[in-house]
Amino acid sequence: MFTGIVTDVGRVRRVTGGDSREFLIATTFDTAKIALGASIACSGVCLTVVAVEPGAFAVQVSPETLSCSTLGEWREGTAANLEASLRLGDELGGHLVLGHVDGVAHLVERRPEADSTRFLIEAPRPLVPFIAAKGSVALDGVSLTVNEVDGARFGVNIIPHTLTHTNFAEAQPGRRMNLEVDLIARYVGRLLETRGEGGLRP
Repeated sequence: MFTGIVTDVGRVRRVTGGDSREFLIATTFDTAKIALGASIACSGVCLTVVAVEPGAFAVQVSPETLSCSTLGEWREGTAANLEASLRLGDELGGHLVLGHVDGVAHLVERRPEADSTRFLIEAPRPLVPFIAAKGSVALDGVSLTVNEVDGARFGVNIIPHTLTHTNFAEAQPGRRMNLEVDLIARYVGRLLETRGEGGLRP
């Protein structure tokens, strides 16, 4: 489990494999302290560390994850938002993030707004009911508050610190971004769906 607070921007150093792939990601994390089998969120996708070397760690990605996220587009040099998994007692600075991508959103517009940068995002239609104004989403693993929703599109404000400490600095219109909806919204939606099917009753 994660919080959506990115602590490093890594770079893909090597890509191997075909239908399944292995990525070697360069990082400023102390890799001597990364255990094999540890979970690290890489641009919002929870991945398992399979190898470490000084200044980098390797993760393996299944065909399912490659097809359901932007990781299938990763190449050498791709910037990845990194967050180590939450430990009991850690500060919950963002919101609860599982690292399970629900779909791929698109950056429609990027524009300055006062001291911040406004991103206009278009979500996949099936995920629209789970996105609400003042609610939370994770985009490429970054915890953000939704400002407004208009159909399938919603806006978020990116403060200067977030812009310079994530891969958002490089994001331009047309960019595909991993989207995870709020955990609570997901389960409330499933509960309502189950009730509609004649299942659970209060």
